[in-house]
Amino acid sequence: MGPHPAVAAIRLAVRRVLHDILNTLPTSGERPDRPAERLPSPLGSTLVSAPASPLVLVACSGGADSMALASALAFEAPRLGLRAGGVTVDHGLQPGSDLRAAEVALRMRGLGLDPVESVSVDVGRDGGPEAAARDARYAALDAALERHGATAILLGHTRDDQAETVLLGLARGSGIRSLSGMAAVSGAGGRYRRPFLQLDRQTARKACMVQSLPVWDDPHNTDPAYTRSRLRHEGLPALEKALGKGVVEALARTAQLSRDDADALDSWASQAEASVRDAAGLLECAKLYALPPAVRRRILRRAAIAAGAPAGSLFARHIEEVDRLITGWRGQGAINLPGRVVAQRQGGRLVIRQG
Repeated sequence: MGPHPAVAAIRLAVRRVLHDILNTLPTSGERPDRPAERLPSPLGSTLVSAPASPLVLVACSGGADSMALASALAFEAPRLGLRAGGVTVDHGLQPGSDLRAAEVALRMRGLGLDPVESVSVDVGRDGGPEAAARDARYAALDAALERHGATAILLGHTRDDQAETVLLGLARGSGIRSLSGMAAVSGAGGRYRRPFLQLDRQTARKACMVQSLPVWDDPHNTDPAYTRSRLRHEGLPALEKALGKGVVEALARTAQLSRDDADALDSWASQAEASVRDAAGLLECAKLYALPPAVRRRILRRAAIAAGAPAGSLFARHIEEVDRLITGWRGQGAINLPGRVVAQRQGGRLVIRQG
């Protein structure tokens, strides 16, 4: 008799991602030297070394999604010749968070994960509490990956999380890239992988229940002070009541379609950028004007970021103002952008530089 359907679903999702990771690794002849494992010799007198297997980590908060992911990774990784470890991040935002993080680490070790690490972070204030916690968490995960020499980190975001992300992007009015939600593969070198984007939250919780895995429900997830929490417990239920079931699936599908379109437009903009610059590398307004708006604005955004504008602070309204220097030129002055970057039109050229 096979595993429960929920357990089978999470394992299959993880197995597919691990296969993808293996396929992206260089062959043994091309692979850079890995830390060696010390193994006892058959004679018991000397030690021989062997290259360590690639390591995949799971980011685990102790919630149902990440505990289900940790259990599936612990089951699947050894069968594919991979090592599996885990990281839990203590944000220090709640009383007793250090003890809870230690307990999560203990649970991961109980699943057979090794190495396992609990990392404490200081959460700043930039961008609001949710964004600041996210920035601190990813910085800690990046450091853990480098410290352990891991190949990738698995994240437990589900289809429900994807739907929420799409709605948040829609509310910001930030364009098609915001509607594309979270990528299945992201981060430097594709280090972050999200196996559960096609699975709903209930499947992960069911998998934990049938495996008797204890889970921790973060009170922040039900705190109406947080935008995502309000969306999860008020916004999405209201949409489903008004529009019927299937809203989450439709939003997740929208994310994938939007990502495909955004990727294609990004590629077009990258190829077109060289053709709209003069010999000195300055952007020519007439050539920019001839491009479709979606392509032109991508080039403008890339130029602003290259000049020093922080990507996270550069919004659609900023790019629209710069775009008017191309499409609605009336002799207007320079446009101030985040990061003390200035955009202005000079002699038929668009100059974007530090102010």
